[in-house]
Amino acid sequence: MVDCVDGADEWVDAMRILLVGPPGCGKGTQARLLQKQFAVPHVSSGDLLRAAVQQGTHLGVQAKRFMDEGKLVPDDLLLDVIGERLGQGDCDKGFILDGFPRTLAQAKALTAMLVRHAAALDHVVSLRVPRQDLVTRLSGRRTCRQCGTMYHVVFDPPATEGQCSRCHGSLYQRDDDREETIVARLDVYDAHTAPLLAHYREQGLLRDIDGGGSRDAVYARVLRGIEDAG
Repeated sequence: MVDCVDGADEWVDAMRILLVGPPGCGKGTQARLLQKQFAVPHVSSGDLLRAAVQQGTHLGVQAKRFMDEGKLVPDDLLLDVIGERLGQGDCDKGFILDGFPRTLAQAKALTAMLVRHAAALDHVVSLRVPRQDLVTRLSGRRTCRQCGTMYHVVFDPPATEGQCSRCHGSLYQRDDDREETIVARLDVYDAHTAPLLAHYREQGLLRDIDGGGSRDAVYARVLRGIEDAG
């Protein structure tokens, strides 16, 4: 954790954790658990982008073209939305960052962003899951058109097939959860993320965690990795 210097924003005594992992590895689930543990906000680049797409903003329209094809959203579109979110007051005492950065260039941009607030990441948690398991997890996801609640046809099905158990809205499969798009997303992830992990490993920030098994088992490994790192 980084102390605040004179004249800088008061980002002190914070826990700043970055979660890294391929689509479907469980970053969102683990982020929400860590959010409760450390009482800091969960900042998901995916959630921010999907909100922009749903609202039809200029950013959302541009981002949707890349997301539908399983490609990474360009850095210039991501940096503005991430920077704006991390600059909000509830992130002063830390955050759980999920989905950004995904490339070495983005990592350097994030570092520069944090340095302006006399801050730095404390831990980079990398979740590892076999590829076929990821395809199974992602292709079975269904999302409520009305309230956005997510289900899985195998692991977390709704009470009534095709209908949200919360608001009774209809469920659909997102374009980026179709198998052909998933494979493309995983290929892009592998190509871009290897240098990112090497970068954080060299800095001594990387906590390499087995992402297989139950939610609670993975969470126990994540906490142990953070605790062992000091």
